[in-house]
Amino acid sequence: MSTTVKAHGMDGSLVEPDWPPLTLKEVRALLSQFSACGEPFKIESASPRPFSAASVVATSTGRVFIKRHHRSVRDREGLLEEHRFMNHLHAHGAPIPRVFAAASGETVIEYGEWTYEVHEAPRDVDLYGDVLSWTPFRSVAHAHSAGQALARLHRAAEGFEAPRRRPRPLVASFTIFAAEHPHAEMTPYLAARPALNRNAAERANAELALDLLAPFHAELRPLLSTLSLLWTHNDLHASNLLWSSAGDNAQASAIIDFGLCDRTNAIHDLAHAIERNIVEWLVLVEHPAQPDIVPVHFDHLRALLDGYESVCPLTEDEIAALAPMTALCHAEFALSEADYFLSVLNSEERARMAHDGWLVGHARWFRSPAGNALLNAIRRRASTRNSPKEQP
Repeated sequence: MSTTVKAHGMDGSLVEPDWPPLTLKEVRALLSQFSACGEPFKIESASPRPFSAASVVATSTGRVFIKRHHRSVRDREGLLEEHRFMNHLHAHGAPIPRVFAAASGETVIEYGEWTYEVHEAPRDVDLYGDVLSWTPFRSVAHAHSAGQALARLHRAAEGFEAPRRRPRPLVASFTIFAAEHPHAEMTPYLAARPALNRNAAERANAELALDLLAPFHAELRPLLSTLSLLWTHNDLHASNLLWSSAGDNAQASAIIDFGLCDRTNAIHDLAHAIERNIVEWLVLVEHPAQPDIVPVHFDHLRALLDGYESVCPLTEDEIAALAPMTALCHAEFALSEADYFLSVLNSEERARMAHDGWLVGHARWFRSPAGNALLNAIRRRASTRNSPKEQP
């Protein structure tokens, strides 16, 4: 593999990665603790996702997927939060790769400033592996299958009762808009993240986003009590799925990357799947003053929801909650991403993109005619659910 590794930048460009790529020397040292994984001899690929270093590694017994995190992003307990959830899902039949344990029984290995995890590397097709986030599905069939995969994950997640994750960077939680009064809830959220709290621009944009998103919270608030708590993935986009083939009719065969998971609810997770896959946000980055030219893939929206409901039919309250949740779900991850840029990378410039672009920019878009068109398409699904049935 070439030693030149580029990562996906926030504007869709290729940039220098946040973290140095894995080397064969460090992989050999790590896998010496995982005897069942064999002796590594080649790093086959390097993930373009920027928040960690990750590679598929060929070994004498097959292939494994290795991820290295900086301990300020994921320490041992942070990764164990994810691994406990993944182990539950795997035990309950969800199509996710196994997390391997070292000879010591540990699934997390800490060495110096780094934290490592080792996963099974399925032979399924990584069809969207090099594709930027917020890139649409290649076909309606892919969208339908992704909806089915998410619904099956939600079924498998039932019964996992771990508490909500501790405050840490790069988690898609749901606390601010789960509260009766989001402005009051924002205060402890920021206080638990000192780098955000002491940044005046961040606090101002957080308040602005609360105001922009207030109508959607007012729509969601009466329905909050009907949404059951559930551990969720919170980042189901096409590149976090593995596929049965490279064709347009391929089926989603595995779900990967549980770094953003937390205890939220199924509608929050389904809203993220809509937000991640149906709107081409990178066009908004290029043309922030032209929200109405941002492509929205309504055929994929219908297919995603049809696929989900073919496995897990939504209640009337759940489908009514989905439109406002779609407008709200991005907010806490945008704040968490800004926290990562400020507290870990010390980058005011990239934090500004997160809180001004992702947090406020997306909130503004949902108030635009284009954003309303997306939400109204979801609302129409709810209204047809409640329409009187035609008599034969």
